[in-house]
Amino acid sequence: MLQKLPIEQLDKIANDIREDIIKMLEHAGSGHSAGPLGLADIFAALYFDILKYDPKKPDWNERDLFLLSNGHCVPVQYAAMARAGYFDRKELMTLRQLGSRLQGHPERTKLPGLETTSGPLGSGLSQACGMALALRMDKQQHRWVYVVMGDGEQDEGNVWEAAMLAGKYKLNNIIAITDRNNIQIDGPTETVMPLGDLKAKWQAFGWHVLEINGNDVEAVIDACAMGRAIQEQPVMIIAHTIPGKGVDFMENDFHWHGSPPNHEQAVKALHELRTLGGKIRSEHE
Repeated sequence: MLQKLPIEQLDKIANDIREDIIKMLEHAGSGHSAGPLGLADIFAALYFDILKYDPKKPDWNERDLFLLSNGHCVPVQYAAMARAGYFDRKELMTLRQLGSRLQGHPERTKLPGLETTSGPLGSGLSQACGMALALRMDKQQHRWVYVVMGDGEQDEGNVWEAAMLAGKYKLNNIIAITDRNNIQIDGPTETVMPLGDLKAKWQAFGWHVLEINGNDVEAVIDACAMGRAIQEQPVMIIAHTIPGKGVDFMENDFHWHGSPPNHEQAVKALHELRTLGGKIRSEHE
């Protein structure tokens, strides 16, 4: 874990991560835009305040464990990891290229610092449960398992199997974060497969549930701190985010779920991010 930073600096890191995402996706010519942009604040909070880790020793046996269940959003994780010192930021431009360590979904054996390989949606929470149980068996409950999940992937039945297991065994060393951005690849979540009262659902499975603005770095940090104080229950943080956050023509538009920007769109997006939507003057102008 790097030295903790003021909230204003974390906000800037989140915006820098968004710029990295746009550059990576444009260069790759494929990938997902909306989810990664919406998650930038959460990942700035995780990698620059919350998680315990050592980028120079990715397998450090005192580290917290972090899993990205909705693996298609991995550009945001790569950008955060690069800025945290896991690898040179120049490598970000190899996203989705043949032979690259930065595949379109995280691949554990390719890049140190990734705890799991993902692709099939809905598997992350089951993996997190296994890790949390193992840490308990090894009496290492000072280490935490964090997992970020999509809301759309909660259409998958194995999410709720894992939810039941975590509730049964009172896995209070799991902190899950649902990216509640209300979109998935085919449209709004409530049109494709309504999730309804998500808070009530998780509570019914025995979880302690917090709801926050997921685009507020400080709220993410505070919620995780509260989560670590909960006894006898796993914790679910429902983080309401704006898909495509920071880029006006992408925000809240499900068509950007699985689409990258072309060059013209990338230039426009970067200008918006660098000027905070026209509120400040960009140093690139």
